Amino acid sequence: MSNSDEPQNHVEPAHTSRNDPSPSSTFDVESQPVPETGFGIPNILRRWRREDLIRKGSLALIGLTFIFSVLAFIVMASNQHGPGRNFNEYEEYRYLLAIAILSSLYTGVQALRHVHQLSTGKTMFQDRTSALIDFCGDQVMAYFLISSTSAAIPMTNRIREGADNIFSDSSAAAISMSFFAFVSLAISAIISGYKLSTQSYI
Repeated sequence: MSNSDEPQNHVEPAHTSRNDPSPSSTFDVESQPVPETGFGIPNILRRWRREDLIRKGSLALIGLTFIFSVLAFIVMASNQHGPGRNFNEYEEYRYLLAIAILSSLYTGVQALRHVHQLSTGKTMFQDRTSALIDFCGDQVMAYFLISSTSAAIPMTNRIREGADNIFSDSSAAAISMSFFAFVSLAISAIISGYKLSTQSYI
């Protein structure tokens, strides 16, 4: 028999198309995580805006406290209307006047420091020191303001029981200004506490 009658059992080699992706190539194009872009820039901008708002809010509150303290000082210092109607004859009113002067000096210095920081972008002290000064100073001065206000109110009520005149009205006005100064500085103390709590060293 000739060799041509024998079956030809040969296997043709498998051909793979160059366009067909191999398993190793499809793995990793789809499974690789897509890197995020922006590096958290929106979060940084929001934080900067929040910090800038807090600084401006602190300055506004310190400015209000300064104005109210100066008004309390002026009204009480000018409250002199003859014997028995002079502020310096009453210990409570002298105490309120002294605290109003002290509060005016403290908030004036604080306002200048905040204005310097906002205008130049630089702080006179380190952030940690500034936060401690704001927090402790606001707390102590707010306590003095409410203490002097509380001491002067009973005296004014007793004077009004005898005669309601310009002296008692001026005393009440000075007390009101001192109380408003306390409220402004108490809110500022809350903000100072927040700034202190967000310091990285805590």
